Amino acid sequence: MKLVNAGKTKNVYVLADGSFLLEFKDDVTGVDGVFDPGANQVGLTIKGAGQAGLRLSKHFFELLKAKGIPTHYLSADLDRGTMQVKPGEVFGKGIEVICRFRAVGSFLRRYGAYVTEGQPLDALVEVTIKDDARQDPLINPDALEMLGILSPGEYEVLKGLTQKISRMIKEELASKGLELYDIKLEFGRDEAGQIMLIDEISGGNMRVYKEGAFVDPIKLQELLLED
Repeated sequence: MKLVNAGKTKNVYVLADGSFLLEFKDDVTGVDGVFDPGANQVGLTIKGAGQAGLRLSKHFFELLKAKGIPTHYLSADLDRGTMQVKPGEVFGKGIEVICRFRAVGSFLRRYGAYVTEGQPLDALVEVTIKDDARQDPLINPDALEMLGILSPGEYEVLKGLTQKISRMIKEELASKGLELYDIKLEFGRDEAGQIMLIDEISGGNMRVYKEGAFVDPIKLQELLLED
């Protein structure tokens, strides 16, 4: 296999059959040593974070597969810390889609004049461009289409999938007394042009609380997956 990208939280390899292998790291995004799923830089290293992220990703991707949701997931090897995925094409140079159920993080910083911390939101969807140099700026649906990042009609598909997936994950977490505040997802097109969920679905991509207290990524997989 050949290394094609050394990312912030994962290494990506291409395999002989054209599929890809994601190798999960213990690095997580954040600022000044504080975990933040919305940050665009590695903020700290948490021992076991890679394994925790892979376990959660495997759990959620298999849940979505059973529900008929299109994703790039093929299989996961927990012992090796890797996940095999289908080839696909990102939108433009990459976008991230955030679904918000409560006002926290950057949303609260931007709109604090209109919302209070933790205020409920009805699966509000935001899109950012993956661009570290420009701090992953927000982009609206008109600009996504005008700049050729999305084709006409794709935004509504993207929004619908984001809300459907996020609500399913929120419901799964709620079954263990956990509350999803927000989640960051990534999408791409498969070889037939169908929009599919890509990347990972882990504690490093979401804010989850239990009885009002933030749950860190490693504790999250313990609470959700261990009896």
